[in-house]
Amino acid sequence: MHLLRTSVRGFSSLEAHLADYIAEQMSIQTGRRPAASESRSWERSLPALRADLVSAGLDDVEMLIEYQLPLTSKRADVVLAGVHPKTGQPSYVVVELKQWSAAERFEDSDTLVTVEQYGHRAVTHPALQVADYCEYLSSFTVMLAEQSHSLAGVAYLHNATDQGVADLRRRATTKQSALFTGQDRGAFVEYLRSLLAPGESGAEAADRLLRSRISPSKQLLAAAADEVQRREQFVLLDEQRDAFEHVMHAVNRARRSNTKTAVVVSGGPGSGKSVIALSLMGELSRQGRAVMHATGSKSFTQTLRKVAGKRAPAVAKLFTYFNSFMTAEPNDLDCLILDEAHRIRETSVNRYTRKELRNSGRPQIHELLSAARVPVFLLDEHQVVRPGEMGTVEDIEAHAAALGIRVEHINLNDQFRCGGSEAYVDWVQRLLGLKPGGPIPWRGDDGFEVSVVDTPEELEHFLTARSEDGYSARMAAGYCWPWSDPRSDGSLVPDVQIEGWARPWNLRGERSVGGAPPAALWASDPAGFGQVGCVYTAQGFEYDHAGVIIGPDFVWRDGRWLTMREVNRDPDFRNRTKVSEADFDRLVRNVYKVLLTRGMQSVSIYSTDAQTREFLRGLVC
Repeated sequence: MHLLRTSVRGFSSLEAHLADYIAEQMSIQTGRRPAASESRSWERSLPALRADLVSAGLDDVEMLIEYQLPLTSKRADVVLAGVHPKTGQPSYVVVELKQWSAAERFEDSDTLVTVEQYGHRAVTHPALQVADYCEYLSSFTVMLAEQSHSLAGVAYLHNATDQGVADLRRRATTKQSALFTGQDRGAFVEYLRSLLAPGESGAEAADRLLRSRISPSKQLLAAAADEVQRREQFVLLDEQRDAFEHVMHAVNRARRSNTKTAVVVSGGPGSGKSVIALSLMGELSRQGRAVMHATGSKSFTQTLRKVAGKRAPAVAKLFTYFNSFMTAEPNDLDCLILDEAHRIRETSVNRYTRKELRNSGRPQIHELLSAARVPVFLLDEHQVVRPGEMGTVEDIEAHAAALGIRVEHINLNDQFRCGGSEAYVDWVQRLLGLKPGGPIPWRGDDGFEVSVVDTPEELEHFLTARSEDGYSARMAAGYCWPWSDPRSDGSLVPDVQIEGWARPWNLRGERSVGGAPPAALWASDPAGFGQVGCVYTAQGFEYDHAGVIIGPDFVWRDGRWLTMREVNRDPDFRNRTKVSEADFDRLVRNVYKVLLTRGMQSVSIYSTDAQTREFLRGLVC
């Protein structure tokens, strides 16, 4: 998907109103207006690129402007489509445009640079940025995966002189990470001619790219073993790459100068937090650094242990829990990666804690901050779904300040789950009252499908069809039904009962029973299909198609949501002493936010309440 497609020749007729036209398309496609910096880039950078293409005689090359990378909301500035002058085959050039006049390396980093216009904030080297785009496109676009030689990448700093960015040239150039300045304009023109043939139309090449089948990204947990043990399996984009490089730089700095830094990476569902975590695990492990991964989720940790330790069981020991660091020596680790950090609890003490440790009174955040020179917190503040969870940016910054620890915060703004649909994530947050503005109609998005069904049978039929087509699909529900142990013969009790339809919850234990996987593997094991999951087994995971049952604890009445405590069966929510009415309301909304944002390609929604179904159907036409 792109915001504008035009030939170089046709660009001139659009130039006078270019920014307004692209802004209008952005509003239609994404529901947001561009930032001032984006509009300036369209007004200044695109004409500069077009002038160089004309100088190269490439009037018939196609320009795909603001080209959306598959299954994300991230966009490449321009993808040029044409014919290769030597092979006669389709040829593509990804162009990252920068208005920078000067930039230099951040400290001694080869991957981070500082830019005067950004107030010397460190960002990813532009050549590395465009190389990431190329690799990502090759991984997700079937046509390019089969013809990766046809793709090149270039960062064009059209306002810069060679001297102004001399520091950036220390990085070696590859076919997918070329870099040119405005002073290099002649060389840039020759570079374009070497990849795109003058006089040849790029329309067919552009059509082939846009029609290419998109293969979904490698599932996070299926690739974890290779990620940790052998080589990179994921491509990090922009803010993801920034976060990764910030952590790597902090680890190197900590060892060099005996300093300590806490890094907080916040972002919504699917923004890439776990991809960053596993990329860091892989790279730091390869460098021989002392690194561990911890979560507050048994399901997530057990699944990571299973897949990451598939060929080397010892690797599973790198994956543990937040409450494992009560007695850890300070700074024993170079880096501690704390995934799903919104699940940090007030204290690590539980019924299994040794007596001599129970009265320490030490907050869990302090234990985690102490354990490594660089603790890394990856979190989504809207996924706090249990009483006593306190992992917010504010909490972490306050505790770090009390301990005299420097904090760096990176906010991930782009969506990689839900098909990269910013519009859908925004729709969910407004629907649930987690973002101001109130519910709005679902206007549709090419990257994501939303539907409302009238019966649980219809919901199950939808998911079964997707599963039979080879996609991953799961059904999850609010915790509004009893949860029985398996029968003595190993069969599961169909506790989730709705008007004659009945299915069992997923298993609660750590053993497989009657062909059903243990709780920790419900979301990732194909045998999990057919059981209804809950927020505790769905959180942290993704599947292609999500089915969500909104239970009677969350209903729409008289223009607002009501949370019905008396029908909720979650033991953690029923204690009125520990969980106030306001907390219960907030937690239930967060639960349904988690369930509604697990799907990569679609979500189908069913509410047990007729009025709520009518309301939802009015929003989703």
